[in-house]
Order: sequence, then structure tokens, then C-alpha cells
Amino acid sequence: QLQLVESGGGLVQPGGSLRLSCAASGNTLGSYYAIGWFLQAPGKEREGLSCISVSGDVTHYEDSAKGRFTISRDNAKNMAYLQMNSLNPEDTGVYYCAADNWGPVQDMCVQTATLYDYWGQGTQVTVSA
Repeated sequence: QLQLVESGGGLVQPGGSLRLSCAASGNTLGSYYAIGWFLQAPGKEREGLSCISVSGDVTHYEDSAKGRFTISRDNAKNMAYLQMNSLNPEDTGVYYCAADNWGPVQDMCVQTATLYDYWGQGTQVTVSA
């Protein structure tokens, strides 16, 4: 069974940057797993920030993340990443990496949390002066 572990969170000043990592084990991300990054902000339900298809050719971003965040993956290393720039306090919360296998026919991804089967434990990001 696929397992995911996030890392890279921490305390950062407004305007700063972080790169989150998602390490997979138990299976290979290249075996048709799309990847999504989600944010659980205080008092909010989990929302999709970005996703990337198996090949990496298809990506989507939530409006607040566009122009600031970049999702990427390295299937050979069984890793996925979320580069976050220009962080603000509204970016504070627990960040989760998720994966789902929708097969090789469609190279696509979605930002709906309930459609993902595999989740990491999350990594805390706090943006504060």
C-alpha cells in the first residue's frame, strides 16, 4: 500500500518561502498516481491547493496559490514537492500530500479531497512575524 510522508514545514516570516516535500514508499508514484497538495487552515475544511498528473504535464492551482506556489514531482525519486513563495499569514495551517491512482489512460488530476485515497500525516506551516 502506498505511504506518504510530508516534510519541510515550519515557522516562516511573511513574504518568506518554504519547499514542502512528499516522500512515497510501498509503491511507485510513476505507477499512475496523481498528486495533490491540500491545506487545512484553522477553522476551515481541507481545501485543494494544487495537483499534478502522473506525467507532470497537467497541473492545476487554486486561485490563492496561482503565481506563488509551484507543484512538481520526480517519479524516479518517488517524490513530490510544493514550492511556496510570498507566504502570508493566511497560508498558515497543516499541509497534506495526497495521491490517487486513476490509471494510465487519462493524464489528469483533481483538487477534491474526497477523491484521494492515500494521505500523509501532514506538516505544519506557520507564517508569522
